[in-house]
Amino acid sequence: MLSLLLTVFTIVELNCENLFNCYHDSLKNDLEFTPGGKRMWTSGKYYKKLNNIAKTLISCTDERIPDLMALCEVENDSVMIHLKRRTPLKGLPYDYLMTHSRDERGIDVALIYNTLTFRPLAKQDIPIKGDFEQHVPRDILYVKGIKTGGDTLHVFVLHAPSRINGDEASVRRMATTNTLTAVIDSIYSADKNPKIVVTGDFNASAEEAPLKEIERHGMYNITREAKGCNGAKGSYCYKGFWETIDNFFISNSINLTTTKCRIHDPEFLLIEDKRYRDIKPRRSFVGLRFDPDGVSDHLPVVLSFE
Repeated sequence: MLSLLLTVFTIVELNCENLFNCYHDSLKNDLEFTPGGKRMWTSGKYYKKLNNIAKTLISCTDERIPDLMALCEVENDSVMIHLKRRTPLKGLPYDYLMTHSRDERGIDVALIYNTLTFRPLAKQDIPIKGDFEQHVPRDILYVKGIKTGGDTLHVFVLHAPSRINGDEASVRRMATTNTLTAVIDSIYSADKNPKIVVTGDFNASAEEAPLKEIERHGMYNITREAKGCNGAKGSYCYKGFWETIDNFFISNSINLTTTKCRIHDPEFLLIEDKRYRDIKPRRSFVGLRFDPDGVSDHLPVVLSFE
């Protein structure tokens, strides 16, 4: 049993929904998340959210801690250092890598890795190709490393543009996909059987063009049928409609028969949705009211494979 556990590699993905520290960065539009901002974002609220995020990540596995944790909507290095040192993650063998994009609000993506089971060999911030005068898409994080057992693993973490800006955002999401697939193609040209994992918040569901395009480049969307065990029908719920916009794509060389993907929906991450007579993820804010037990408007997605 122990040898089986040691061969299983687990990756968790979570959009942390506005994981900002409470200090203003003069180069970013982050005043909303400061003590004087409209959310009155104090250090007490900040550290409460940090601890809730850490608790959520650790809860995603039973027998052993996750090997990799891909996070979206984290502000900067100070947030990642606090998450690593001032929460239940303290003392665990974790380090991290993250992007430093030109996002207007200053939110980025990060990859936390277990130093005992994954050794990074290379890291790259991949800017999105295109002519963007404003609303520049966030960089893609690419990490190449050696996992338990000696296999080389290529990991991509991305946070595609939101749906708020309509057609403009759709163009930028497709640009993100095209940038990603160009790098995937280059990996395939150098290695016919690479182990590749792409994850993050795609702000699109499985049948939308950006995600279908990724599958045309030797990748499989294993999140397509993922569900929770406590009623979650996806990773995100908006006005009573569930969908999985947080996804995992894996290359063909990762054995599907020993690969599992699920939505992590323990009861503490859910709250009753009285309006739509359902459940939904428990957010840190309901309007402008802070919920000390809230985490995010997204649920974690968990991938495990040998």
